[in-house]
Order: sequence, then structure tokens, then C-alpha cells
Amino acid sequence: MIVERVEEYLERIEKNKDLNAFLEINENIVEEAKKLEKDEKAKKKPLYGKVVAIKANINVEGYTISCASKTLENYIAPYDATVVKKLKDAGALIIGITNMDEFACGSSGETSYFGPTKNPKAKDRIPGGSSSGSAAAVAADLCDFALGSDTGGSIRNPSSHCGVVGFKPSYGVVSRYGLADLAMSLDQIGPITKTAEDALLLTNIIKGLDDKDNTTVETPEYKKKDIKGFKVGVVKEFMKVTDEKIMNKIEKAIDVFKDLGCEIVELSYKYIDLALPTYYLINYVEFFSATRKYDGRRYGYRIEEVCGDEVLRRITIGSIISQKEYSGKYYKKALKARNIMRNEIFRILKDIDIIVSPTVPKLPHKLGEKLSPMDMYSYDVLTVIANLAGLPAGTIPAGDINGIPVGLQIMAKPFEDEKVLSAMIAFEKS
Repeated sequence: MIVERVEEYLERIEKNKDLNAFLEINENIVEEAKKLEKDEKAKKKPLYGKVVAIKANINVEGYTISCASKTLENYIAPYDATVVKKLKDAGALIIGITNMDEFACGSSGETSYFGPTKNPKAKDRIPGGSSSGSAAAVAADLCDFALGSDTGGSIRNPSSHCGVVGFKPSYGVVSRYGLADLAMSLDQIGPITKTAEDALLLTNIIKGLDDKDNTTVETPEYKKKDIKGFKVGVVKEFMKVTDEKIMNKIEKAIDVFKDLGCEIVELSYKYIDLALPTYYLINYVEFFSATRKYDGRRYGYRIEEVCGDEVLRRITIGSIISQKEYSGKYYKKALKARNIMRNEIFRILKDIDIIVSPTVPKLPHKLGEKLSPMDMYSYDVLTVIANLAGLPAGTIPAGDINGIPVGLQIMAKPFEDEKVLSAMIAFEKS
């Protein structure tokens, strides 16, 4: 049974090569599936025979983990990331490595050195980024589920555009050991799945304390909760920056929560205008720091000599604002703004169970359409707040506009991941 399903997925991947969702396929997966079928002990494991795809910035031993960059096109991972080890221990099979924006720098899936990923639900449109290949692989039914990474929306953005479920756990819930940093104070690994229940299952498998990552914490097992009586916050400023057609879908989604017995509470968030400049200034500095190891000496090429425009832009700006004469003017102010934003989101969440909003404020643009950096960054305005504050945040399909999927974002207080996942499940089943 497992072998048959694996072979079906391999056939689908071959038929959907034009999506460019995968950078590498596990050539041994059929043999691994046969071996797993004969293992009686493995049948009791929670992910027995499940087929998983892994984003190209998460280490899987023996695979090329390129971060979709020429810089690391020949880098073979010597070890498994903690999350990958946990998947394997739970009985999962790794089918391959997925495409992404180069070094996770992008919101469209177009900056990969190996070419853009297409959106399976609207092939002339971007799939979103940076976890473009993972979202496309799940949306096109090329695997059971996938892992992505989320620094400012990189799981939620493509999941929304591709019409699948994406979840970013609270910062510290899932180990980052084995993840190539984009911005270490913002990054979090999380699942991309076909259902919210699968997101709950996968999060429980990959989360937990890890002595290789001192930012991790232990949390109890997440379970599905009854959300009747939940106070559901709707932030008017999040709605104002969103395209009207998307808003119509979100308003219908809010009505679903009313029908589920939730109380809808209107909220106001004062600092949405700070979201993008604060996030990107921190991102630039932390990314510049993270890339200093890509100097071409131990492995790969020197990053500045081979990277794409967006990666070079972030390195260059990060280098400048890291300098002593500029750090006070830009980076330190961004850190102060982050604290202000975090305190404000905590304030409005104080008596609220979850906040619901659009995931992205506009529909995905057409592949190849030229956007200014600021227009590209504007995709992230509603997702970066969760990363800046360390909140759990998920996205779930909320309909489509002329065939283009729209996602509903759900956020909660730090470490209230269970509430977000429960709300996603309840919404999906309504």
C-alpha cells in the first residue's frame, strides 16, 4: 500500500515537472517504502508511511541543500535537521527537496537560481514565497505534506496563494537546528498540509525542547479544543490595507466563527505602518550576519559573487546598516519599534483568544511581472507581525477569486498554538 502510494506520487511529480516544485527527488524512496512495509514495529508510528517534502534550506543528510542558490549548489548536507530526524523517527518517508526563493529572500517563489515555481491552482500566477515549492507540492498532491520555514510569512504566504494549510508555530516551539538562517530571531520551521488536522499532527511530531537549539521550549501535546465561546478579534487596520475582493471572502469567514458560537470583537492596532520597515531592517542585518559563513572557503562559492539581485540587495543594505555609524540610526531604532509593536499586539490580545485577518492583502501577481521591491514586500504586511512578536499563526483556505485561492490568517498569544490549530480545524469542518 505504501509502495503504491509512493509510486503514484513519483508519477505525479514527473507529470507536473513544469511546476518546478522539486529540486531533488529521493531515488531510493521506493526501496525505503518496501523496507518500511516489512517493519512490523514501524506500523505503530504516528507518521507510518506518510510522504513528506522538505524545503531546500532544511538539512536532510545526503541531499543537496542549496537554499535554491548557486552559492550552495554543490553542498551535500552531512546531517539531518532535528525536525527531519523527528519525521523519520515517526515513520515518515522523505520524497525530495523543494524549490524556494533564494536563501528565503522573496515573497513570490521567483528568485530561485533554479527558476520560479508555478502556482498549481493558477499556473500563470506566482505561488508565493519563500516556501514556494513546499506549498506547490502539497497543493498539486505531490506528497502528503511538507515542511517550510517562516521568517515573515514564508509558510503562510504561499499556503494562502496555493490554497493549502500552513502553520507557523510560536517562536521556540520547534527547533531551528539544521535550518539555514535568514533571520535567526524571526525564523521558525512549520508544516504545510492539506488539512488543519494534519497541521496539528505534524506540529506535535516536530515540536519540543532540543539541546542543539537553546531557544526551544517544551510544550504539552496539542489537542483539538472546542472553540465555542472564543473571543475572536478583528483588527480594522488589517482590513483597511486589504483588497476589497479578498475582504469579501474574509467577512464571510468571520461569519463562520459567529455561527460556531464565537464572540466577534473589533480591535485597533496602531502600528501597522511600522510593520514592514521594522521587519526588513532587522531582516537585513540578521541576514547579512548569517551569510558571512558563505565565503567560498569551506564549501560553495562566495555568496556576493554568485547570488541573485534580492539576496545581494539584502546583504548590501545589511552591511551598511550594521556599521557603527548607522546601527543606532536604523537597526537599534528597528529593535525599539519591534518592542513597541510587540507590546501593542500583546495588549490587544490580552482578553482575546484569536485574531482573524486576511493572510495576504492582495492577489498573487502574474509570473514574470516586474514589481518594485516595496511592492513585493507589501505582500508581507499582515504576516510579519506574528514573527516580530513570536506569535503562532496559521492560514487556512477561505475560498477563491476567479480560481485564485484566498487564505484566512489566525493568530494567538505566544504558546497558544493549540488555540490557533483548533480554530483552523473548526473553520475547516464548518
